[in-house]
Amino acid sequence: MFIKTYGSAVFGVDAYTVTIEVNVSLDGAKFVMVGLPDNAVKESWTRITTAFKNNGYSFPRKKVVVNLAPADIKKEGSAYDLTIAIGLLAADEQIVDSFELEKYIIMGELSLDGSVLPIKGALPIAIQALKEGFKGFILPKANAAEASIVKGLTIYGIDNIRDLVNFFIKKSELLPEPNTSNEDFNKALDQFELDFADVQGQENIKRAMEIAAAGGHNIILIGPPGAGKTMLAKRLPSILPPMTIEEALETTKIHSVAGRLIGSKGLVSQRPFRAPHHTISDVALVGGGNTPQPGEISLAHNGVLFLDELPEFKRTVLEVMRQPLEDRRVNIARARFSVDYPAGFMLVASMNPCPCGFFNHPEKECVCGPGIVQKYLSRISGPLLDRIDIHIEVTPVSFEELASRKRSTEQSANVRARVINARKIQSERYAENTGIYCNAQMPGNKIKDICAINDSGTQLLKNAMQKLNLSARAYDRILKVARTIADLAGSKDIRTEDLAEAIQYRSLDRENWGA
Repeated sequence: MFIKTYGSAVFGVDAYTVTIEVNVSLDGAKFVMVGLPDNAVKESWTRITTAFKNNGYSFPRKKVVVNLAPADIKKEGSAYDLTIAIGLLAADEQIVDSFELEKYIIMGELSLDGSVLPIKGALPIAIQALKEGFKGFILPKANAAEASIVKGLTIYGIDNIRDLVNFFIKKSELLPEPNTSNEDFNKALDQFELDFADVQGQENIKRAMEIAAAGGHNIILIGPPGAGKTMLAKRLPSILPPMTIEEALETTKIHSVAGRLIGSKGLVSQRPFRAPHHTISDVALVGGGNTPQPGEISLAHNGVLFLDELPEFKRTVLEVMRQPLEDRRVNIARARFSVDYPAGFMLVASMNPCPCGFFNHPEKECVCGPGIVQKYLSRISGPLLDRIDIHIEVTPVSFEELASRKRSTEQSANVRARVINARKIQSERYAENTGIYCNAQMPGNKIKDICAINDSGTQLLKNAMQKLNLSARAYDRILKVARTIADLAGSKDIRTEDLAEAIQYRSLDRENWGA
């Protein structure tokens, strides 16, 4: 008997339907699988036969041919176990109403006892199933909440192959997973464990991070060990604008493909914060591999990528970020495939000013020799620094500020409100420009009009370029940051004081820095 069942494969952050064709005939006793299956798919035969035996089903002792269509695309992973197993039972007439199979996408890895194990990419598979008009999606219980984000598609979560067989032979019913409520998503938008109010002192750094959040600017913090760089960076998501439904769905798809949503309760509601260790490889950072997977820059999409101790990262790792920082996407091209991942992240980096960590320290003496500071900084290429708008030096907090527990500090909620207002101004400004949402993404041909300055501002910027030995690449960055400062103040024009503040945030562009 010939039967079709339907599964799905994930490529990049999208899915495409895979048809499992099973033919059981009497002319022999052989199992054949075709359609470019990898080793994990081929090994499904062993898992399926053992699961059948342990659950009272018989594996057909006939000639079995399984085709995974389209046959010219390689099928990878163990998620086709359940799809193939149900097709075998239907083709062997152990499931009578086999016409019902064509209405569902079925995915899941089988354990030897028949239990169904979680899969990756449940959300993009559910989205594609809805597009193609399937009635429902049957998958492991651990993935059901993730797939239930998709409204209009019936989601059934199962624990064992028996649940699915009994459903198709009308012996028992499956309870559909309720759709994820937007109310749960909205409630989680403002729930943060960390708050700027926890940070004593460092008001100038908080101000710089507020500007970075308001304009979507990349920022680097330079300071000695223990000055609070990591503490401040971890609190940045608490002042970023809340995610929209569209941003949350896009972010959730990426985390689904990476297998990081197993057991979750729906949409990712808070902006991601990713902090990879400096020993990370370039493939782990940008994505790829033999089986394509999103890297850290894609997992940080719509959120923050924090690179602590930036000079300690390998040069090749840092250089691969240059194109994603500009394009907000990363294209992984190999001989056999090309895959595209979103990578619209905000870069926050931190570093010590020198190997010993105490260059420019107000109390401790730097023991690094002549030229060592510049050599340490040169580990970060100029093109990468060019893509970081705000450079700010972090100084240690004094004992008096640490001990002053009565001193009130501003909460993240108050800062966030100002950031949201500034982002609203920018969204209106760039409403007609596709793909531009904040000042950091402003193209060069727009700077002259959007960042116009008066004569006094022009003179100030000219003096700063000359006296502080600022490099030429600092010019556009200063104007973009000044535009954001003006937006925070609700000013239509860039004022002289906005420019003066923006000039302070280009420490590493000074030619004599570290000399």
